[in-house]
Amino acid sequence: MVTWMNPGPNMPADFFGQPILNSPYAYPSRHWQLDADGQPTQNIVSSRRPASFVTPIPKSKKQATKKGKGKNQKELVLDEGHGLSTEHQAYDTTPFINEIRVHVHRWRQFASPADWKVTPETARLIQHWRTHPFQAQRPFFCQVEAAETAIWLAEVAPKTAEGKKILSVLEDANLEANPELFRIALKLATGAGKTTVMAMLIAWQTINAVRHPGSKLFTSGFILVAPGLTIKDRLRVLQPNDPDNYYTNREIVPADMQGEIRRARIVITNYHAFKLRETMEL
Repeated sequence: MVTWMNPGPNMPADFFGQPILNSPYAYPSRHWQLDADGQPTQNIVSSRRPASFVTPIPKSKKQATKKGKGKNQKELVLDEGHGLSTEHQAYDTTPFINEIRVHVHRWRQFASPADWKVTPETARLIQHWRTHPFQAQRPFFCQVEAAETAIWLAEVAPKTAEGKKILSVLEDANLEANPELFRIALKLATGAGKTTVMAMLIAWQTINAVRHPGSKLFTSGFILVAPGLTIKDRLRVLQPNDPDNYYTNREIVPADMQGEIRRARIVITNYHAFKLRETMEL
């Protein structure tokens, strides 16, 4: 059970007495201010807490070789990482996660699905997750936002100027870290419900893949890699034929789309299956 407190303007601020300010089902509009050491100042800021991580900055793949300059010319080290950056690796403490949040938040404000720049199937799912009167567990805001962010990056970003800039940075990061294997990571806090988010993403991709078989943007095939056997067993709820599957039991998919989700092909394994096996000569 999740509870939250909402101190009024005349109530004294007390981080330890009322640490939660926002509803888990709504956009976080306030947060407790923290000092440089991460300790509460007892002041409430009327905005969402910005993301703050130390992340590596990928080298740009679009480096044109100018006349008179060698390919191995050293680049100027811009130390956004506060002492962490070197000639070999640059770091940034303010990644573009906050920028993506702003774009997704603005996109979310469009009232008409016709302005969302997504397929009718995607629009139907988004409306369902936002407004459906769930009988069981209603998705948290962070879960819906995670799915919406993936949707924005895949369907909306390629159609907007600001989105194309974001995708360009992601392409550079993937080219530097893992060429030919494009990856995007969604980071959710412990207990936020990552399995539900996986169900939402599988539903979004599968339903679109079934209804748009000629599209290269969607797929109905998935491989889920768990950190261990216990988690692997828990992920069985993502199999559409499981009696406890989330698509039906948690109402992630509307009733008229249940036929499409059953066509998902899902393999669940754990990372040990990819480890090299020891061999010995007899």
